[in-house]
Amino acid sequence: MIRVLIADDHTIVREGLRHLLATAGDIVVVREAVTGHEVVERVRMTDLDILLLDLSMPGKSGMELIRQVKTEKPKLKVLVLSMHEEHQYAVRAIRAGASGYLTKDSASVQLVSALRKLAAGGAFISAEVAEQLARDAHGAGDAPPHTTLSDREYQVLRMLVSGQSLTEIAEKLNLSIKTISTHKARLMQKMNAGNQAELIRYAITHKLTDDVNAG
Repeated sequence: MIRVLIADDHTIVREGLRHLLATAGDIVVVREAVTGHEVVERVRMTDLDILLLDLSMPGKSGMELIRQVKTEKPKLKVLVLSMHEEHQYAVRAIRAGASGYLTKDSASVQLVSALRKLAAGGAFISAEVAEQLARDAHGAGDAPPHTTLSDREYQVLRMLVSGQSLTEIAEKLNLSIKTISTHKARLMQKMNAGNQAELIRYAITHKLTDDVNAG
């Protein structure tokens, strides 16, 4: 049996995933979590094969949470289930330690096979993500500027171009406005942007403007 922990803060999503996996026959949902804190707690306490993780959990979330989980349980496989189709999220999740990345839109078709592949020691990523990882490994010099940002800078960028203020971002990420301002200054420097309008134009060009509240 493949033992799975479902981590998602939406009850209807967890119920849907649990129902979907119940029909597989070789997969059992042993625990659930609705916050980043609960994820870490349950990973420590439970014998698991795979963590099925939503990137946008309350509290600690995203790449930071993946890294902590992998530090706690290096052998635990992490399959990210996200609303974001943009390849950069998948690339960052794999870099952080995840073994697979699946969008929620495709979960009903691919989830069971993805979990089985991870349980067998494989990875589950798209050809586009694999290509991006290969380019990164070879130090491709033509990578777009947003790929050079840290995970937190990238998260702040996505929130900025969605129209959120520094104060709103600071509140959502539980950080000081000064820290968010520092992240903004660094990301603008890395992207050679003179103002926020240039960031927005860049985001539209590179299709970074959908579903930007999470990371």
